[in-house]
Amino acid sequence: MQSATKHPLLTMCSTTQAPKGHCLLLFIFLGIIIMPSNRLAAQVTAVQTKPRIIITADPELDDNNSLIRLLLYSSDLKIEGLIYASSQFHWKGDGKGTKWFVPGREYDRFGLSLCPCESWRWAEGERFIHDIVEAYEKAYPNLKIHNKQYPAPDELKSKIRYGNIEFDGDISNDTPGSDLIRSLIMDNEPGQLYITAWGGHSTIARALKSIKEQYEFTTEWGAIKQKISRKVVLLPSGDQDDTYATYIKPNWPEIEYRQFRGGPNYGYGAQIRASEENAPYLTPAWMKENVSDRGPLGALYRVWGDGKQMVKGDVVDYFGIAGHTTEELKKMGYVVWMPVQAKGSWLGEGDNHTFMNMLGNGLRAYEKGTWGGWGGRSLVNANVPNVFGMSADLSADDMAKRLSEQNNQQATEEMPYPNFFPQAQHDFAARMKWSVTPSYASANHAPVASIEGPLTVMAAPGQKVRLRGTAFDPDGNKVTLKWSQLPVGTYHGKADIAQADSPKAEVLVPADARPGQTIHVIFEATDDGKPALTHYRRVVITVRGS
Repeated sequence: MQSATKHPLLTMCSTTQAPKGHCLLLFIFLGIIIMPSNRLAAQVTAVQTKPRIIITADPELDDNNSLIRLLLYSSDLKIEGLIYASSQFHWKGDGKGTKWFVPGREYDRFGLSLCPCESWRWAEGERFIHDIVEAYEKAYPNLKIHNKQYPAPDELKSKIRYGNIEFDGDISNDTPGSDLIRSLIMDNEPGQLYITAWGGHSTIARALKSIKEQYEFTTEWGAIKQKISRKVVLLPSGDQDDTYATYIKPNWPEIEYRQFRGGPNYGYGAQIRASEENAPYLTPAWMKENVSDRGPLGALYRVWGDGKQMVKGDVVDYFGIAGHTTEELKKMGYVVWMPVQAKGSWLGEGDNHTFMNMLGNGLRAYEKGTWGGWGGRSLVNANVPNVFGMSADLSADDMAKRLSEQNNQQATEEMPYPNFFPQAQHDFAARMKWSVTPSYASANHAPVASIEGPLTVMAAPGQKVRLRGTAFDPDGNKVTLKWSQLPVGTYHGKADIAQADSPKAEVLVPADARPGQTIHVIFEATDDGKPALTHYRRVVITVRGS
């Protein structure tokens, strides 16, 4: 990869030697916005659209961790809801002594016979979302120094609701959470509304059910259903309470349901079969240096053997216990469904794939599920194992293997999907550092990549597409450039890219490409800061007739 050439004006602007008007014109040319500040370097942010996103989450360990990462990217998103949800793994009960049981659930596997019961793995006064937002509030004065786009803590607090949490799969009543989702679905804000299901879908299903009950027999129903089917995109972590299968899909079949595969493994047991390239980012040393010792957010982040439990006495949550073997834990009464890992190491962020393609890293992966990004790409593959339907007879090793297979499922294609995990972890580490660093100059910030001309191009087979990119680093770091083909286009072969490590590149549209097929080319800019950070631009080439 070749280093980016620094424009002379950039040097002058960074030392305030050039007139401000000249600097502004240059930054506009490079696709950079200048935000008011007394420090020029802190003013640079990339132009981006902020996707509207709703988070629904149950109090699982990896939901806790995924939410911490998500809030560090709240500068890139328009967070519309932070909603407590139930699932087959966590539900509160109604507080009236009602007992609940669904055959085949977690409490009916592993030799357990603990239900019918009044609640399942739900702490009294559960408030993990509140806790994390309050930790964000403590970090906010530092975070906003590094990116002015971080939302005020009170704005995030206003988005917190409790959804359908009494029983898993129960959509019989409206709740504050379902009411919020309903209002957002029905509003007239432009663009799509992305709704995650880190737990079950019941709160989402209830919102849709309420809309249908109100409008189904009115003259408005056809237009409303069509609007919602175009607007809503569901981002699931599996169907954890069967309400997608039993209600949403039968009644709202046109709503897009994105399931991502092929991307980084952020889930439980990621370290068990991690590649040589990825393994260093999952170790106790890396986690301590970059995450768990980083201020109020790091203090809430869960790692193996940290001495914590989400619910006291939870027989399924042994992750916080250090110094015991699998057999010893079993004798202590725990259900050990994954091999014990080193104290302080990666525990899991299994819901990351639902939002990692929403980020403002320049890949624009949220625009279409198949475009792919740091969360993988949307694929339909009936052979992918369903972790939520695993047999109770699986050993801890087999369970970890199945989890690894699910998280690492790859499409069968000529070019492998790129490994974005190091870049994602570097970026996460940088933002964790922002949260404890009150000086802009004392942390690293991603370069800003830009491409001259349109990001969508028409070209005939055999034609060369000339591309020119440039990059600016707000910290003055050296930046290396790289062009590559991301294997997500509808043309499945390889397109030759000449001068792939320079600002100017030529893409040869293959002779066998057919009209209408697409080729995705990524321009990548990586700085040499600590940690090294990467920003992208995507060009989509559509093949036209000769």
